[in-house]
Amino acid sequence: MMRPSELYPDDLVFAHEAEEATGVPKAVIRQWASRGRIQRFHGDARRYSGQGHEYKTMYALPEIQQRAATYRPTPQRAPKAA
Repeated sequence: MMRPSELYPDDLVFAHEAEEATGVPKAVIRQWASRGRIQRFHGDARRYSGQGHEYKTMYALPEIQQRAATYRPTPQRAPKAA
């Protein structure tokens, strides 16, 4: 894990920005954070009030890029026959 002192202000991004930069879905990024695989940083809630939780939590883009290098999407199950 990266220490906050190693990050530049441009390294902190919202989940949708990280998804655009890496191709990893937002739900996967949030799951990595909830399991402790990447860090999450909480922004100033007053600055983003009324915009939902997506604009309050930020992630370190270098960490996500590192994990994205080995990310493989899970294949979806085939539809069941009727």
